[in-house]
Amino acid sequence: MTDLVQNYLDRILAEHEPITEGVLADYIPELAAVDPTGFGLALSSSDGYVYRCGDADTEFTIQSVSKPFTYALALQKIGAPAVDARIGVEPTGEAFNEISVDDETKAPKNPMINAGAITAISLIPAATPDARFALIRDFFSACAGRPLEVDEAVYESERTAGSRNRAIAYMLDSFGVLDGDPDEVLDVYYRQCALKVTSTDLARMGATLARTGLNPMTGRRVIDPAVVRRTLSVMLTCGMYDAAGDWVSAVGMPAKSGVGGGIVAVLPGQLGIGVYSPRLGPKGNSVRGVRVCRSLSAQLGLHFLNVTRESRSTLRSVSDVGDGVRVYEVHGDLLFAGAEQVTRTAQRQHEEYTAAVFDVSRVDDINDAARTLLAGLAATLQTVGKHGFLVDPDGIVVPLDSPHRAAAYETVADAVAAAHTWLSTRPAAAVDD
Repeated sequence: MTDLVQNYLDRILAEHEPITEGVLADYIPELAAVDPTGFGLALSSSDGYVYRCGDADTEFTIQSVSKPFTYALALQKIGAPAVDARIGVEPTGEAFNEISVDDETKAPKNPMINAGAITAISLIPAATPDARFALIRDFFSACAGRPLEVDEAVYESERTAGSRNRAIAYMLDSFGVLDGDPDEVLDVYYRQCALKVTSTDLARMGATLARTGLNPMTGRRVIDPAVVRRTLSVMLTCGMYDAAGDWVSAVGMPAKSGVGGGIVAVLPGQLGIGVYSPRLGPKGNSVRGVRVCRSLSAQLGLHFLNVTRESRSTLRSVSDVGDGVRVYEVHGDLLFAGAEQVTRTAQRQHEEYTAAVFDVSRVDDINDAARTLLAGLAATLQTVGKHGFLVDPDGIVVPLDSPHRAAAYETVADAVAAAHTWLSTRPAAAVDD
């Protein structure tokens, strides 16, 4: 069966593929040599199912997308009070590599800029730099659900060209903020930034945060929920650097970008998104990546202010009522993530029934993305000899004044009766299929 959500995401990627604005991060020589046309998108649902588009399995270096995960690891290892004593949580309005600290505390203003990320690395408790990096890599790998490796060429390139970061590290050391030798801390920082990931990895890492620290693919809890809440809060306000305000209002998902071209975005409780496109805008964010996330948020209704409503949306029950008829009952608010769950469940189970009844009589609200998915599901079922029947007494999917209103039923009993009538009148060839 054709995957409805996959087609949706493919269209969004295709809409943005012609964009060629932006430049590669040439201040790191090795990054200046990557293919500028690379473009990947992955979306992981909260149960671990991943949709992939374009170059979703192309590896690139994680760069600053690493920062919220290192911050989370520091919080997990030494606790929020100890981390707060060294790193603030306020937006800066400055570039990611600005040489600056808080005027009073002399600490970095947040963990999403280079100064804060370098400090966060120094807070990871370990006896040696190698042991510290091993903790970081193991944690990142646990979030992604697979072992991550270092791109040695990018590591060497970044280490050689890292004068600005050395200035930041020594400034922090002079203020007594850095916990460790600045050169050793920086070496771990460069290795961390050079870890290779894909858009799929980022989507899974985002989904791990969306599930409050439980990797939905492996089922392993890798971090505490309280740490995730703090991390997502700082990502929302600081993750996109001096473009954070525009991001929050237009996209509304905790996110982090990197100069390798990656973006991870998280819709708490629902999904994780990974995007890759290496051409960057003036603020160091992927041009196509930002625009794709804008489109996803606008078209699918993914703004974080919808989360409390979406979390009440669920597939309440699935029941068989005889003769190959199955009833799917939905309640709450049906937005993108809830509709994706319903349509994917119905598609996955399509060999177990002949007719499906979708009862939305207990749905409180619905958005256009959910309507599109449900409409597409009915058409998709027909391509494999199945039929869908909609229970929609209030007209939330098919408006009461729509010319297609005859396709909706007032009660489950009416829809089940219609399903049985359809089954009894199908042509013999269809029955044989």
